[in-house]
Formats: sequence, C-alpha cells, structure tokens
Amino acid sequence: MRGRHNDATMVYKRTPVKDLNNAYDQEESGGHLLNGKDVGNPSWRRSLPHMLVATISSFLFGYHLGVVNETLESISTDLGFSGNTLAEGLVVSTCLGAAFVGSLLSGWITDGVGRRRAFQLCALPMIVGAALSATSKGLLGMLLGRLLVGIGMGIGPAVAALYVSEISPAFIRGTFGSVTQIATCLGLMGALFIGLPAKEIEGWWRVCFWVSAVPAAVLAFFMEFSAESPHWLFKKGRAAEAEAEFERLLGAAHVKSAIAELSRSDRGDESEAVKFSELLYGRHYKMVFMGSALFALQQLSGINAVFYFSSTVFKSFGVPSNLANICVGISNLLGSVVAMILMDKLGRRVLLLGSFSGMAVSLVLQVIAASSFTSGSGTMYLSVGGMLLFVLMFSLGAGPVPSLLLSEIFSGRIRAKAMAVCMAVHWVINFFVGLLFLQLLEQIGAQLLYTAFAIFCVVAVIFVKNNVVETKGKTLQEIEIALIPPE
Repeated sequence: MRGRHNDATMVYKRTPVKDLNNAYDQEESGGHLLNGKDVGNPSWRRSLPHMLVATISSFLFGYHLGVVNETLESISTDLGFSGNTLAEGLVVSTCLGAAFVGSLLSGWITDGVGRRRAFQLCALPMIVGAALSATSKGLLGMLLGRLLVGIGMGIGPAVAALYVSEISPAFIRGTFGSVTQIATCLGLMGALFIGLPAKEIEGWWRVCFWVSAVPAAVLAFFMEFSAESPHWLFKKGRAAEAEAEFERLLGAAHVKSAIAELSRSDRGDESEAVKFSELLYGRHYKMVFMGSALFALQQLSGINAVFYFSSTVFKSFGVPSNLANICVGISNLLGSVVAMILMDKLGRRVLLLGSFSGMAVSLVLQVIAASSFTSGSGTMYLSVGGMLLFVLMFSLGAGPVPSLLLSEIFSGRIRAKAMAVCMAVHWVINFFVGLLFLQLLEQIGAQLLYTAFAIFCVVAVIFVKNNVVETKGKTLQEIEIALIPPE
C-alpha cells in the first residue's frame, strides 16, 4: 500500500493539473467488485433521507441571512431605534461576526463530538436565538438573539458539506452536495415570502423569528435517527460501528469495499491531534490555501454586494423591491437546480470555469450599463439583465462548488478543521465586502467597482484552471491518496 501511495503522490507533485485530470477520467469506473462480481453502484435512496435532514441546516442558513431584509424597518420601529443606522447595521453584522466565530469552532466541534451531534449543537443556538429575537423588548435582546443564531449559522454550512460528502455514494456526491445550495436558496426565498406582511401587520416580524425555530427543532430531532458519518467513526477507531453505518447508507454488498477504501487511505496518524500550524505551514498548507483562495474569490466576485444592491437597481427603474428580490431568488434557485443536474455529469472544475466566466461577462454588461454609452431602456435591460445573469451564473458553480470540492480534497484527518479555516476566510471577506461596498460605490462609482469585481472573476478563472483538479466519480479515499503528499 505504501508503494502505491507514493506513486500516487508523485503524480500530484510532478504532473500538471491538466494531466492529473486526464488520469482521473481514465481511472473512473461505474461499479464495485464483490467476490469477483460487479455489484454496481450503491443505491442513492439509502443515503437520501440522511442527506435531506442535513440540508435543513442549509435552509436555516439561508432563512436567517434573509429574515431581516423585509423586517428590519418594523423591528427598528417597534424596538425604538428607528433611524439609528448604527443599530440597524449591528442587527445585521452581529450575525455575520458570530458566524465567523462559529465557523472557526466548527472543525473542533465536528471532530470532537461527531457530525450528528454537531448538527444538534448547531440547531440549539438557532432555537434559543430565534426565541430571544422574537420576544425581545429592546436592541440588546435582539442583538443577543442574532449573536446566538450567527454561531449556529457558522457551524452549519461546514458540517453540512462534510456530512453530505461522507455519507454520499461517489457517483452522486456532487448532486447531493448541490442540494445544500438549493436548500439555502429556498431558505432565502422562504424568509422573503414570510416577511412580506411585516410592513402591514404590526409585530409580524416576531412571527418570522418564531417560524425559524421550527426547522431548527426538526433538524435536532431527526438527526437523532440519522446515520453517523462512517468516516468519523473509523477515524475514532470504531470500525464495527463504521461498518454498520456503511451498511445502512450503501447496502451490505458495498460495506467491505468501503472499509477497504478507508483502510487504504489510513496513514496511521488518524488518532493524532491536528495542530493549527499543520494547516498553515505543514504538508497540507497548499490544499488549505487553495480552499481559502476559492472562498475568497467567491466573495470578491461581488455576489453579496450584488444581492445587497439589487433592490436599489431595480427600484431605480421603477421595479418594486419585493418583485426584485423574487426575481433574484428565482434566478438563484434555477441556477442551483441546473448545477445539481450537471454536477456529476460535467464535473466541479468545468462548472467553476463556466460560472466565473459567465459572471465576468455579466459584470461587463453592468459596466456598460453604468457608462455613458447607453441610455433609457438599453441601460435598464443591460443593468437588470446583467444582474440576473450574474446571480444565475454564480449559482451554477461559484456558489455550490467550493464547499463541495473542499469537503472532497482534504484528507479525513484534517477535513473538518481545514474546512473550518476556509469557511472563516469566507466570512471575513464577506464581512468586509458588505462593510465597504456602499462606501466604495459612493467614492469610485458603479462602473469602476463592477470592473474590479469582473477582474476578480477573471483571476478566479485562471486560478481554477491552474490549481483545481476534477473529483467527480472518485471516492474520498481515491482523491486523498492522489492529492495529499507524504510526510
């Protein structure tokens, strides 16, 4: 095993990304052998219910991102800080800051108590935080509730990406991983529709927060009956339990091959604690850098700035903000569904390249709309069309792929903690883009700002082309053996 392992890692060290991708494609096979007979791929129906329970956390993530969009005005009026932009900003940013803390803690929580318990620990602050926000009598209570919700939001996405990748059969892992993005979109749209009556019905915003406690409680309850990650169990030396969970998720015919794959990638260091320095300076730092860079470029493409600014753009052309949010939500959902269909057909790398390229083109359309070359209806079509195209292209690849890809390329030993570091980078960049966007828009104008976002998208295309390998159809162990260098 050691000799074969060294050969695989030498491919990673010496072979260009293009050649490594070709090698992956040549190695792909559709079945597994049992006693010399091909038993085919495991049934995806076995792992489907467990995946669907896990994606409730992604729904909650989207819901809490959008819950204050329609309700912030009513909240500020009822709680006595209407017109105080600092207080209103704190209601939004407290959640983002807490999510950064939660994302940093997620790796150690997930490795310490397991994936199932981590989901339940993610749901708990969301239930308590939602209740505190719904019953708050002043700004302090609202901020405390948003703080707790943010911690849950930070833990959830990383755990969901890990869990779904570890329980899914290799041939459908990309499709299942894309469902988390669809769940996030549904959460955003759910928050939008539930929040619509907030301006007409006094105190409706409290209902919006109470509603979010229901799916959080459902997540905590049903996770009690869901499968634990066999990868985590094996890593903890609980091989018998790992076999039982593999049988539950894949079927009895695939247990031996799945355990053999785990054993094949076992380097004898699974029980050793992962040091933070290993992720930043050790043999894994290149993979951690790649993951962090992907998340940074995802945010520097300007996606959240476009989300924040979309209603303003639509309103400038006489389109109500509610309709604008619905249009953006539909574009996001449509792209996510298409990505789910294509993820295991075209692969992660192709979707990333196409997504960032399309985002660059759509930003160019918005740059043209902001220039003096167009006027009247031409400006409207370019600006609104470019914005909707941008959201659509983002949801095709740049949105769902990074978290899925990173949960695949990191070795089992560091997967949870490396994901935590990369997600923390995501939240930091997200925070600063949101903080500086309106100020930069005012100082340098839309044309230069959209040009900068387009440049970052082009940089992302170059980065993906030179650094990202294709992982579709490969087991996590095959990916680990091919990519992670020996000590």
